Amino acid sequence: MKRLHLFLIKSFLGPFIATFFIAIFLLLMQFLWKYIDDLVGKGLEFTQISELIFYASARFVPVALPIAMLLASVMVFGKLGENYELVALKSSGISLIRILFPLTIFVIIISYSSFLFSNYVMPIANLKNGSMIYDIQKKKPALNIKEGIFYKDIEGFSIKVAEKDADGKTLNDIIIYDHTAKNGNDKVIIARSGIMQLTKDEQFLELILYNGHSYIDIPEKKRNGNNPYRTTHFKEDLIRFDLSSFSKINNSEALYKGHYAMLSNQQLATAIDSLNINFEDRKATFTKNIKDKYNSKSEIDSLTISEILSHTKQKQQYDIAINKLQTLKSIAKSNKDDLEYRKIIITKHKIEWHRKISLAIACLLLFLIGAPLGSIIRKGGFGLPVLVSVFFFLIYHVLSMIGEKSAKDLSVQAYEGIWLANIVFTPIALFLIYKAKNDAQLFDFSSLLKSVNQFLKKREIQ
Repeated sequence: MKRLHLFLIKSFLGPFIATFFIAIFLLLMQFLWKYIDDLVGKGLEFTQISELIFYASARFVPVALPIAMLLASVMVFGKLGENYELVALKSSGISLIRILFPLTIFVIIISYSSFLFSNYVMPIANLKNGSMIYDIQKKKPALNIKEGIFYKDIEGFSIKVAEKDADGKTLNDIIIYDHTAKNGNDKVIIARSGIMQLTKDEQFLELILYNGHSYIDIPEKKRNGNNPYRTTHFKEDLIRFDLSSFSKINNSEALYKGHYAMLSNQQLATAIDSLNINFEDRKATFTKNIKDKYNSKSEIDSLTISEILSHTKQKQQYDIAINKLQTLKSIAKSNKDDLEYRKIIITKHKIEWHRKISLAIACLLLFLIGAPLGSIIRKGGFGLPVLVSVFFFLIYHVLSMIGEKSAKDLSVQAYEGIWLANIVFTPIALFLIYKAKNDAQLFDFSSLLKSVNQFLKKREIQ
């Protein structure tokens, strides 16, 4: 049996590692496609790109493991079934449960490792990756001005060019809005053409403008009704934009340290307790304030009966009552929005807590679906097994997304949303194991067809 166990583990290990890295690669391509616009034109060094890819890949490990488990199990057991090795093992008296036992132990170890990775390594990877993306997004590209689009990445300026020549430096029909004085569009520069270039130390972006003019608002003269702006014409002008503050990627980890995706389950549990206490305190304060405001003495109490009966005082009474109700409505709405926002934040922390465990359990669950499924379809390789695996994983992924979205919308509890896919797939796994154990077809309609034929024959006799 020991040799059989080693044979099964060795047979499983190769496809598992291969499919794991393929899944990581595909998820990484999706990530790069999403952030390609933020990465292009930022002058990133190779080490920075490598570091970003490394941390992004680490983030996808808990997601890639269930995919790899499903694919590898269908491929391995499909190949064993195709080569009649499963039939030989079963005919020698070894049940499917016994065959699955060593691999199940191996998968349980992988599942626990997935949880440990999610709990201790992934928060660090998320922190590093999130802060790097933020810093890269904030880093301003020097020469990324596009035709017909206002370029606003240089603080205090908006630049628009109608045409940009093939050399990437010659610009035509240039408009520059100078907001450095923070008085709106108080300075506008228009030029027919210009040349864009970086200084040798790459600390400044230079625009050499030709045949243009500038408009400068003069607020003091505008008040006196005189000419509100001053116009200056030029044949050649030089403008320098300081890029020194954009040359380095800063460390923004401090901005993300308290984010729920950067915390372990122990830290999440502590954060959830603190947030719940703050939520209850805020709720109690809101209730008390509403009661005090509603029961407070108003100007109405100071009015006498005769004053109330008079038309003027009656109108005054209505105005006071309407103002009071409007105030109460405004306070209630703002506090309701605040409480709902706090509840969403608590739910997101709970989702992250459950996600780490749910993805670890998904490794075992998808293996228990893939192994019997492979033994039923009896096809190895990357053909039918991959197609079947992708179909099942898409269903799992869609259910996970639906559950998570419902939890974030507060339609269901956090644990209900995150565990929805696992709950749905558990009976599917048990059904497939039962079918594979009894060497039955996946969907056997023979008994149903037999019953229908018998019913039809009885009708004909009658």
